[in-house]
Order: sequence, then C-alpha cells, then structure tokens
Amino acid sequence: MSGIVAIVGRPNVGKSTLFNRMIQRREAIVDAVSGVTRDRHYGKSDWNGKDFSLIDTGGYVIGSDDVFEKEIDRQVELAIDEADAILFMVDAETGITGMDEEVATMLRKVEKPVFLVVNKVDNAARLEDAVEFYALGLGEYYPVSSINGSGTGELLDAVVEVLPDRPAVEENLPRFAVVGRPNAGKSSFINALIGEDRYIVTEIAGTTRDSIDTRYNRFGFEFFLVDTAGIRRKAKVKEDLEFYSVMRSVRTIEHADVCLILLDATRGFDGQVQNIFWLAQRNNKGIVILVNKWDLVEKDTASVKAYTKEIKEAIAPFTDVPIVFISALNKQRIYKAIEKAVEVYQNRSRRIPTRQLNDAMLPVFEKNPPPAIKGKYVKIKYCTQLPTPYPQFAFFCNLPQYVKDSYKRFIENKLREQFDFTGVPITIFMRKK
Repeated sequence: MSGIVAIVGRPNVGKSTLFNRMIQRREAIVDAVSGVTRDRHYGKSDWNGKDFSLIDTGGYVIGSDDVFEKEIDRQVELAIDEADAILFMVDAETGITGMDEEVATMLRKVEKPVFLVVNKVDNAARLEDAVEFYALGLGEYYPVSSINGSGTGELLDAVVEVLPDRPAVEENLPRFAVVGRPNAGKSSFINALIGEDRYIVTEIAGTTRDSIDTRYNRFGFEFFLVDTAGIRRKAKVKEDLEFYSVMRSVRTIEHADVCLILLDATRGFDGQVQNIFWLAQRNNKGIVILVNKWDLVEKDTASVKAYTKEIKEAIAPFTDVPIVFISALNKQRIYKAIEKAVEVYQNRSRRIPTRQLNDAMLPVFEKNPPPAIKGKYVKIKYCTQLPTPYPQFAFFCNLPQYVKDSYKRFIENKLREQFDFTGVPITIFMRKK
C-alpha cells in the first residue's frame, strides 16, 4: 500500500506545520533513520498501518507575490497530475481569499479525492467561522489545528481510505529505475540498454498511468525497467522545475527495488541529485550511482578518484554505494552498470541466518561495547534480521534507550564488513530483551 499525498494552498496557511506533524508521527514510531531528511518537502508517513508519501508544495515557491500566484497555480496543476490525493489547505483566521478561490476552481474539475482542510481552528468561535468554506464548492471540510494536532486524526482516517492499494507485482524480477535530473541522459541510457534489437518480452502498463514497466532479457539478466521518461505532454511543464523533478522521482523510486541514479559528469553531484539520492535512501532502495557523459571530462585515474571522493563526501555516512563511470552515448560500461544493479538487488534481498549473525556480531560487542552512560552499562545479548523486504536488524539489549546513533553507525559498519550490503541502506533497531 502506498500513494502520494500533496498539500497545496496559498502561502502562510500552515502547510509546512501540518507536513511536519504528519511525518513526525511516523518518525517517532517507524523511521529509525539517523539524521535529518535532507529534503524538507518530502516525507514518509503512516497511519493505521498504511504508509504514504507526503509532499509539501509550499517549500518550492520563491519570489514576489505575482510570481507566487503563477508558481502556485503551476504547482497545484502538477500536484493534481501526480498525487493520488490532494489536501487543499485554507486558513480559518483570514477566511476565503481570492487565491483560495482560484485554487478551488482548479480543484473542482479534478477526478481525484480532494480534502478541504481548514487550519487554525483552535476554538469554538473559529469552528463556527469555518462554515464559510462551504462556499468554495468542494463539499465537506476538515477543521484542524496543525499546531496542536486537533482534527488531524479524522483527516488521516479519510485520506488513507482513498489511497490506492499497491498492485501485486506479478513476477519476482528485479525492478530497476533510472532516475536523475532532466537532461542528464536518462533516455540515452535507456535506449543504449534496449539497443536496436529490442529484447522486450512484454510491456506492462505500470503502477501509474505514465510509468511503463518494460521487461528486459539481456546480458544474461532478466529485469523490469521502471521507466517514466518522456511520456509527458511537454508543453505543460518546464522540464527543469525542481518540484516537478522531485514529484516524478518520488513516484518512480517508490516502485523500484534498485535506483540507478544518473548524473551528468559535467554538472557534478549537485543539490538536486543529492535530493534524489536521499529520497532513494529514505525509501530503503538499493542504489547505484552512474556518472554519465564521462567521455566529455578531461580524465585520468586521478580524476576518477577525485570524483569518487567528492561523491562519497556528499553522501556520508552512507558511502557503501557503487559508483560507475559511463557514457550512454558511446555505450561505455553500460553492461557494468546493470551488473552492479543486479548485485545490489541481491544484497538487498540477502538474509543472514540468525546463528551466523550472532556468531559474527556478539564478539564485536564483547570487544567494543556501547559506551557506559551515567554509570550504566549496555549489554547486547542477541541479534536477528527482521523479515522485511530490505535489511533491517534488531539488537536486543538491557538498556536500548542508552544506545546512541554513533554506536548504531558503528554496528552498521561492522555488519557491512562481515556481510555484503553494498548499495543498500541498513536499518538498525535497539530492542529491550
């Protein structure tokens, strides 16, 4: 089960506050990824056991008021295109504004579920004021206060009801997605892979109306390529719009096992590529980084080393990721890229028998136990891999609350030394024994 929920509305109605509240609910319970989301406009949330991606469109609007209006319209259009459900946020304090009416006009034509969320309803008088929002013609509304969270439960109950169930994947083949910023060469790479003699067995209309899963059988490997490139009415959207790239990437990443993150060597591992990297990492996908257009760079062995070092510094602490230098145009190392993707896929589905895991890890804890806190000593007694689609491990100890993130990173590094998890994020839970 998964879907994309977008929060739209004019500036200063409280979109980001609601967004933060909804993703923290998950952060507190499920998400043990250390550190912060690098991209503060995208998060994972879950409610009643259903998980979904949440996009806050507010973070993408910059500029003066008149630019605002144009950008907001454009974002609402994109959100309407891409999301499975839309939260349209308005403010009970200020009442209906012209910009609200404009957004409502766009949303009334939409076939998708739209939830009218009236924010800042934190007393009885405001609850009465909220009635005026019926005038927007979007039917029922949900009064909430995103600051203190009242009303958000009812809203979330309604939202998860309408989200699509993820279709069962028919075959147990790896699903590779090629993601990256526009013009990095994704299409050339995909075409180089397909070659003129297309070995395509079947084309399955994918999980979204515009992502096609193409089944390949080449180089002795069989896999699905989750491809969302080039199936869009180009006129409607400026390709370089950051928000657009993030929306597209979220959709593609969610339906893949391994993400081939393609970047243009002449542009470097810039902020937008890093955002895509952290999206894939937060979604616990396998990752291979492909540096494309390497034929255009003045290169020697030293430059490969320097480039690799620069990327690894940007993605720390998760540096155990394969980096392949390719040229889609000259078909250089295309086969190597797919080979790495298959290896990463295997690493992601690797299961370590409990006995073998304990034999490898318990001596490590004996030798380097977690640092004592307030005179209390943490003893890790037992560990096991959880039965999830990607590597998650539970370590049972007497005082889980005293184990710091730095020690969890130490455990992760030791796991990577002992077992091959290259290209795959690992999640570590400390549990009371």
